[in-house]
Amino acid sequence: MINSKKISQNLFLIIVSILSISCGSNYSESGWNTADIQIARDDFGVPHIFGKRDADVAYGLAWAHAEDDFETIQKTLLAGKRMLGRVYGQDGAAVDFFGHFLQTQEIATEKYESAFSNEFKAILEGYAAGMNDFALAHPEKVLLQSAFPVNTKEITAAYILSLAQMSGADRAVQQIVSGKVDVLPIDMNPKGSNAIAIHSSRTTTGENFLAINSHQPLDGPVAWYEAHLHSEEGWNSLGGLFPGGTMIFHGVNENLGWAHTVNFPDLLDLYQLNINPENDSQYQVDGEWLELEEETIWLRVKLWDLITIPFPKKTWKSIYGPTLITDQGAFAIRLGALEKIGAPEEWWRMNKAKNFSQFKAAMGRMELTSFNTVYADRYDTIFYVSNGLIPVRNPDFDYTGTVPGNTKKTLWTNYHSFADLPQQLNPGSGYLYNTNHSPFKASGVADNLDPDAYPKTMNYSLRDNNRSTRFRELMLDTGRITYERFKQIKYDGQLPEKLAFRTDMQSLFQLDPTAYPDIATQIQTLKNWDKKSTVESEGAAVFAFVYYYWWDEFAKTGRTIETTLTEAESVQGLRAAKLHFETHFGKEQVRLGEYQKLVRGDKALPLPGIDDVITAMRSQSWENGMRRGIQGESYIMMVRFGDGLPQIETINVYGASNNPESPHFDDQMELFLTQKLKPMSLDKETVLKNAKAIYHPGKKN
Repeated sequence: MINSKKISQNLFLIIVSILSISCGSNYSESGWNTADIQIARDDFGVPHIFGKRDADVAYGLAWAHAEDDFETIQKTLLAGKRMLGRVYGQDGAAVDFFGHFLQTQEIATEKYESAFSNEFKAILEGYAAGMNDFALAHPEKVLLQSAFPVNTKEITAAYILSLAQMSGADRAVQQIVSGKVDVLPIDMNPKGSNAIAIHSSRTTTGENFLAINSHQPLDGPVAWYEAHLHSEEGWNSLGGLFPGGTMIFHGVNENLGWAHTVNFPDLLDLYQLNINPENDSQYQVDGEWLELEEETIWLRVKLWDLITIPFPKKTWKSIYGPTLITDQGAFAIRLGALEKIGAPEEWWRMNKAKNFSQFKAAMGRMELTSFNTVYADRYDTIFYVSNGLIPVRNPDFDYTGTVPGNTKKTLWTNYHSFADLPQQLNPGSGYLYNTNHSPFKASGVADNLDPDAYPKTMNYSLRDNNRSTRFRELMLDTGRITYERFKQIKYDGQLPEKLAFRTDMQSLFQLDPTAYPDIATQIQTLKNWDKKSTVESEGAAVFAFVYYYWWDEFAKTGRTIETTLTEAESVQGLRAAKLHFETHFGKEQVRLGEYQKLVRGDKALPLPGIDDVITAMRSQSWENGMRRGIQGESYIMMVRFGDGLPQIETINVYGASNNPESPHFDDQMELFLTQKLKPMSLDKETVLKNAKAIYHPGKKN
């Protein structure tokens, strides 16, 4: 008997399979005049890109970065195009849903023309042309042929998606889907970045010092890539950017530099809607029933090599923003990253600023959604601002938890101005810093800001962390410091005298070894530990094990990290450490460098650092009982602003290339681990004189 249903299903799969097979490229080369573009590779393979126009430099950046990490860039672009599911299956489809839910492509299309100047549109056009031409020249490296060509609005959509995620939208969606929307916590996981500026009045050389030290994942779509961008139209910046980035995100130009760290003001609000019990497509606002905008989206998910299956999902939209309906109710999220999309141009204008007035004017555009920014220049200016697109909220309501979505009284439409934000210019103490801690403690005690002078509805985090506490132990409020001392502070790997973890771990250091003879060695090791995280330290290894042990246990049970380890729990952690080291290393204690490694290809090198020291390093379980570093110290830049061009030293954790066949895949690792830096230059003549390779895009010998 013929099964017509089975035939229909098979026919459907065959059709889907045919539609999923790549048909090759369907566009032509851009015809860009690459004779106006030079890519110079230095000793470490870092690209220095020279162009006649800014747009030429953007084209060259796309090409050079694609040479080094085309796969990761494609992941970013696929996210902007909502095509990740077609390559990475269900995991990719989850990101595609996030983009559909936030309507990033629709927002980019609607706002693109008005959000960007013609000058900046040319930058995006140059970048898109470079990326598309590279894909045409290297079809074997393309993950999904139908994803090309990429256009400027899709690149913009990728920016919107990334900045929304950085503003907490991903956490909000997770909270809604998981049915846990009472309160959205700030800084759910410990993270770390450092930014330090020292005024010339506090340095022995009379120079301004700047440390750029963001703690990002060591690889992946938000890992740092180093580049130098130089055009005849006045663009001359060196620093770090992420895959898909079209300019320097933080770094230095001929006159000034800036560093970003993640900050934690309240950037997003979660609204609970009142759904009509007789009509689930309606919600009530001020006594009136309004219609939800409903949309069915199709997520295309790769299930087998040549088969992509479309799956339908529903999303909604209310006056409060993108909306989801779950068994717990209907919830909407609202955030500035979906309203103002001009952050890329703001960054570009920061790249090209020639002095503090121009830099501040660029930031005053108020398009960049968040980030602390610490600034220094050659004109004896240092500056700090805890930037953010922070809504002007109704003080009659508590926005730290779920907000009533049944009245327009809670619906905000404006943002605080740049002048409203916590900021300091040339404080008397002569230094500014941020380590993701309270923005009101950015300088010496006498210069710190009063949090009560700012609206409570901004809801800035007021807490300290180990890095901020340790920095204050190291940085004196008087006297001058040498550049070498400045680097010593930046490279300090010691916890402060009084720990400031979110989890109170004091009981770990208060145990009596005579009460627990089976772990007396471990207890005594912690008592003797100098709290330094060097590769030789046994105390650091024991502490790191217990720290991660309870971090994992909290994740399993849903217990908040805002807790106190009991004596029994500290004992449990130490017994687990002893058993783990005996099982995997054949001895009850090991050095940190035996336990924790920096891994790249076939290299596995001893890795210093633990979570929330200034030289922070977070690791995850790897193999044979060891851990591998995944986030923390990565791209580091140290700058001295005096006469002439700034003196710059940098290092990246692995190297300039993500290609295992490249000599620059791992050639910075040893320097990174020995805390050494490589000199860099903004001077075109110097770069070209010392370059190991100079070529035009597509014309490499």
